[in-house]
Amino acid sequence: MTDFEFVFVLYALVLGLSMVELLAGFGRTMEYKFARDAEKKEFQIGWLTPLLAIFVMLDLMSFWTFAWVTRDLIEVNSPTIMGVTAFAASYYLAARLVFPTDPEAFTDLDVHFYRVRRVVLGILIALVVVQWSYLLTKIELAQLASNPVSIVFTLVLVGLMGAAMIWKKDRLNIALLIALIARYVFIYLI
Repeated sequence: MTDFEFVFVLYALVLGLSMVELLAGFGRTMEYKFARDAEKKEFQIGWLTPLLAIFVMLDLMSFWTFAWVTRDLIEVNSPTIMGVTAFAASYYLAARLVFPTDPEAFTDLDVHFYRVRRVVLGILIALVVVQWSYLLTKIELAQLASNPVSIVFTLVLVGLMGAAMIWKKDRLNIALLIALIARYVFIYLI
């Protein structure tokens, strides 16, 4: 077993649980919506929380891919294990907050979005900063990261997330989340 394989097991487990948490939250919310519809009671899912979930899932996939890029640089030691654990645990927390545990507490899921968006997006911005800090400490990766396209795409990512943390207008946040999703879809397809 290589050092990467040893460390990646932990990373993959927690990131996988993060993805499961997003899917379970969406499933729980859909079940509640169906129950409310059957009872002829109001419950709106809206666009904001599902779009946030899609964005978080795409962002999560990017960090999974990033792990592969760093595979030859991973060493098994205490700082690596602690760093990977903190990084993946932060991702789990962000994913966990996207959907409410108790959708019954809401009649409109957009209310939940505005309660958690700053924390979720703040965690994701912090993880980008950690990623770039790591990139810049590794000569092999610093050259890759210093590519102007990488820098621009990262600045766009952080700028859009920052704007979504600030603005409290539904249509603007929908547009920002769609732009964040489109950015990842574009990157994944090129």
